[in-house]
Amino acid sequence: MKHLNSAQAKKRLVDGNQRFVDGTVLHHEFHPHRHTKDIQDQAPFAIVLGCSDSRVPIETIFDQSFGNLFIIRIAGNIVAPSQMGSVEFAISKFKTSLIVVLGHSNCGAISATIDECINKTHLSGSLHSITDSIKPSILPLISLNLPNHKLMGKAVEVNIINSVKQLQSQSLIIKEAIENNKLEVIGANYSLKSGIVQFLT
Repeated sequence: MKHLNSAQAKKRLVDGNQRFVDGTVLHHEFHPHRHTKDIQDQAPFAIVLGCSDSRVPIETIFDQSFGNLFIIRIAGNIVAPSQMGSVEFAISKFKTSLIVVLGHSNCGAISATIDECINKTHLSGSLHSITDSIKPSILPLISLNLPNHKLMGKAVEVNIINSVKQLQSQSLIIKEAIENNKLEVIGANYSLKSGIVQFLT
């Protein structure tokens, strides 16, 4: 597959998600031998940093197959050192031109962070490592006294945007690729109800 620029990569994701929503997917059946025989030749056209939520099967919602997407998953689609390293690896190895931070509606990690901020719930130390990364997105919203559903929706969106900004600012590899017009980092929000992926940037 030829190398795609960021606009072409984004269009491929948009088109794939539209097929998913319309029920006209191309990759609904996987035949193991046919799809894995060329596994050494992977050439992912996009990197997706997504949430671990089991309701968000990333290849499926973008109608993509083996080798098309380099996917990194962690609760709350946060940017931790291992996730940053994985992104840098994919950029260096595959010259991928697009990074998508993919959040989603009704995110459990966002909900847990809101609950911790408001109700001071007790969480394990390991879970704190996730919620502490999400809190900067949540805390400024708490004082707005939004209804729960609006707070949740806004928090998901702000958390996506903050992860995008972290990727753009905290990695020299990513910054150099962006400055040389070889890479774009964008956010996207998946609706569990509609199946639609809304790109935020």
